[in-house]
Amino acid sequence: MARSTDRLRALAIASQATGFVLIIALETWLGDAARPWQGATLAGMLVAAIWIALVRLYRRNRQRKAAVEEARASEHEDV
Repeated sequence: MARSTDRLRALAIASQATGFVLIIALETWLGDAARPWQGATLAGMLVAAIWIALVRLYRRNRQRKAAVEEARASEHEDV
């Protein structure tokens, strides 16, 4: 499952990098008219970061739950 964590980390880095590049590019292309678009870009970056954090939390909790169930199952086999 470490591979999926690496994918999520890469996705997080890529989304943040793309957002920052877009914010800078909007300032270059549109000047002061870029402000609302930069805000929307920042909001999108925050949504992506929160979504990725929630997915990682969900996967981590699912792994913990599976480990506990496996430990209980092996405990019952030993008895």
